[in-house]
Amino acid sequence: MNRRNFITGTAALLVSPRRSWAQGTPRRIGFLGGFEYPATLRSGINEKGWIEDKNLILDQRYFEGHNERIPALAAELVAFNPDLLICSTPQAAIALKSATITIPIVFVGVANPVALGLVQSLSHPGGNITGFATFVPGGFVAKQIEIFRELVPAASKIAILANPGNAMHVLSLAEEVPGVARSLGIALPAVEATTGEQLDIAFASAAAQRADAILVFGDTLILRQSSRVVALAAKHHLPAMGLFRQFAEGGGLISYGPDLPDLFHRAGDYVDKILKGTKPADLPVEQPTKFELIINMKTAKALGLTVPPSVLVRATEVIE
Repeated sequence: MNRRNFITGTAALLVSPRRSWAQGTPRRIGFLGGFEYPATLRSGINEKGWIEDKNLILDQRYFEGHNERIPALAAELVAFNPDLLICSTPQAAIALKSATITIPIVFVGVANPVALGLVQSLSHPGGNITGFATFVPGGFVAKQIEIFRELVPAASKIAILANPGNAMHVLSLAEEVPGVARSLGIALPAVEATTGEQLDIAFASAAAQRADAILVFGDTLILRQSSRVVALAAKHHLPAMGLFRQFAEGGGLISYGPDLPDLFHRAGDYVDKILKGTKPADLPVEQPTKFELIINMKTAKALGLTVPPSVLVRATEVIE
């Protein structure tokens, strides 16, 4: 090797690490959820300059309604040693937090991360996890019931469909629902389902208890089985309220809850900040800024219900 080639080769070795850093070594993120990677999460991350197959590597795992698979899927993602993990349900957040205390985690769609032990407080999460809450219990269920009773004013017993495999549902039924029942002077019996097949039993139970309506708690199972839930509500002639807009769009009477796509889009900002060095402990848990009230007028007519103007005027969307 001549002197010129030696100097050129040595110089290349010296500058290549810096050059690689300047160009940006691809960063790796993992996503764990009950459904495919949300489009609004992708767009939120893309808008910050992080593009898959360019400067970002994405690993995805879905449990598709099978909660028993979540711990194993969480372990698979952690084994990739990503720069960041993202998840979309309480069960997934709990599993990821149990699987790693070092890899940053951003959750989306967890109702009460403090009560679940995911974070120390909303303003100071602590640890390696932060994210975006669907809502913070303490008044949300009461708000849902109040809106619901404007549509079904004679309802004195409203069944609550919950998934006992969802830690947030268990907490709400134990800590929030009894107080709401007392304050509003109505009965709120729980009917439960962890599988699609158990939904039939849950609705039969609600009917046997002579429920006047049914409030459907938000959950991956419910989202995946939304058409079945709507069909069962129609079969038992039960006015039904869900959490997310997909419920009313699919034929449910009404939905009231946070704009979930907006939360996923906003999560792109936290992904960007963490990939650039911010610690999750320094990013407060954010709450929804947009809530949606969707009313399905076709379903209301089928149930013989008149939607009062006071509800219509507050509706984000009315489906004719």
